[in-house]
Amino acid sequence: MRADRLVSLLMLLQTRQHSTAGELARRLQVSERTIYRDLDALSAAGVPVYTTRGPSGGVALVEGWRTQLTGLTRAEVHALAAVGAPVALEDLGLSAPLRSGLVKLAASLPALQQSVIEYARQRLHVDPSSWFGERERVPHLAVLRDAVWQDHRVRLSYRDFDGHRTRRVVEPYGLVIKADRWYLVAGTERGPSVFRGSRVEGARLLDEKFERPARFDLEAFWKEWCSRFAERRAQYEVELRVTPEGEEALRHIRPPADHARLAQARQARDGTKTVTLDFERESIALSQLCMLGRTVEVLEPEALRARLRALSDDLRALYGPEKSSGR
Repeated sequence: MRADRLVSLLMLLQTRQHSTAGELARRLQVSERTIYRDLDALSAAGVPVYTTRGPSGGVALVEGWRTQLTGLTRAEVHALAAVGAPVALEDLGLSAPLRSGLVKLAASLPALQQSVIEYARQRLHVDPSSWFGERERVPHLAVLRDAVWQDHRVRLSYRDFDGHRTRRVVEPYGLVIKADRWYLVAGTERGPSVFRGSRVEGARLLDEKFERPARFDLEAFWKEWCSRFAERRAQYEVELRVTPEGEEALRHIRPPADHARLAQARQARDGTKTVTLDFERESIALSQLCMLGRTVEVLEPEALRARLRALSDDLRALYGPEKSSGR
């Protein structure tokens, strides 16, 4: 295990001109103390690695030194065989370069490992596409990609979740795809912010360049932002009385956290359960619960009960027994 970590550490140092021990620890998911022990081990093995102190200090290899290490473990070869062209790279025009790069990488492997990669390819295939889900359109992705690559400011027209439209000039730091949704991470007057790609209604590349923050790490920022987002996201709690059929239906449309709440809820003598679930917004609760009919009853809030009653009245008026189909 340590040998694999030492190789990974060596590869990180070779591909990154300068890193702090903290950054290396986060990438390898170990403590900084472990990183320093591994650096001592590399140095003892003859790898010219050095550390510098101070605000701009860190860990680096002697300039110009590169390892000749090219071998891959069997597990790494299996993982390489499963790599395809993610849909995200098609959006960026990088799927063809990925395929050609993988072919070149496979061709550079020893003959024995080439047979292993073909063996694995015939036994594992990853299809990232969904059956019916429609991907979000991001019409200005090409402009955002160019801005990120070239460090150019962008004039952005943006519509938020509530429909409010704004115009602003931002400094694009990077693009992130989470599941099948694109996000732009950009510098603003208030610091780094996140914009959903499908809500960008206009993007114009400006001639002005900007200086990217030297210490900004896209992966670390995104992880922290997602954590904060989960804590401050909108809440809309709904108290429900659910039948066994309703509980089964909710398990198909609600996230795993709600499955646990449903399982832990006490069952009444009539077989129903009373449970409180968070739907984030009233509109989400309305759209999901109206499909479940009498298997789920809303107890609170009263405003949601009123909306469901109004919807029921409208449907009864449209589809009631006295309504003729016109045939």
